[in-house]
Amino acid sequence: MFKANIYLNFNGNTEEAFDFYKSVFGGDYTALRRFRDIPDGPPLPSEVSDKIMHIALPLGENMMLMATDALELMGQQLTVGNNFYISLYPESEEEGHRLFAALSEGGKIEAEFLAMFWGAMFGSFADKFGVQWMFSFEPPKA
Repeated sequence: MFKANIYLNFNGNTEEAFDFYKSVFGGDYTALRRFRDIPDGPPLPSEVSDKIMHIALPLGENMMLMATDALELMGQQLTVGNNFYISLYPESEEEGHRLFAALSEGGKIEAEFLAMFWGAMFGSFADKFGVQWMFSFEPPKA
């Protein structure tokens, strides 16, 4: 089976976002590299050198959340759009409610995490960093 990871671009606040995600999901970063860590790289202004070049946080056993600071000085341009969601499938309704409440704090809820007509719990929101999340939990069949 293949594995998929999520890679996000932020406008200079990757570290803040990932500290928040780490507080929700727990775990430890498996990678944390700053732009100052580029070997033989060009000298960078101090406000850029401490920004995140690459960071990775495991979400369970089979998924990794990764990101970078997209910096104009490095030739990158960030356009925040609505063309993606991170879709999570909690193992229980309780876990779904806990994660939904924690991640949506300070964000904008599109759909509360509630029972839907198709038999699953579902909810969606944009977190306080503009990242869009979907939650889906299907209770075990009786």
